[in-house]
Amino acid sequence: MDKAIEARVRLNELSPVKLSFNDLVVKASAAALKQHPAINSSWLGDRIRQNHVINIGVAVAVEDGLLVPVIRNADQKGLAAIATEVKALADKAKTKKLQPAEWEGNTFTISNLGMFGIDEFTAIINPPDACILAVGGIRQTAIVKDGQLAVGNLMKVTLSCDHRVVDGASGAAFLQTLKGLLEDPMRMLI
Repeated sequence: MDKAIEARVRLNELSPVKLSFNDLVVKASAAALKQHPAINSSWLGDRIRQNHVINIGVAVAVEDGLLVPVIRNADQKGLAAIATEVKALADKAKTKKLQPAEWEGNTFTISNLGMFGIDEFTAIINPPDACILAVGGIRQTAIVKDGQLAVGNLMKVTLSCDHRVVDGASGAAFLQTLKGLLEDPMRMLI
């Protein structure tokens, strides 16, 4: 996440709203879903629907549990628009003002527990989605870089897949694309 950290600092110098790492994950996920449409599918009980829109649900912890407001057409939005929408929907969720239309229609979900000090976890799929991405916190750790020991910033993610819809190889390909986008965030802006 070294380049993501650098990019976020530079982008926040230009952005009209503060961009979070979660906003970068939403944007990168939307871009990866465009490249791997099978991940953006739903299990409908007796058939698979490949969704033609990318509506990303963002899990929000609220007093009584969890709500998942939806960023509609996330692949068509810039980082500032995603950040603004996530913040507004999260505020509505926490103040119990979120409307049903704002939490329905997700095609993929992201659950981020990094802000709670969690490094990694496995999230439970949010039906009818076929997959959910669990995002841990960014941690400095020792890494080998160009054959030398160095300090690097790592973030662990886990993709839970409904294997009736998405097999492990497809999930792995999606994660490779997501990893590439987060490790070189300028690619997701194209």
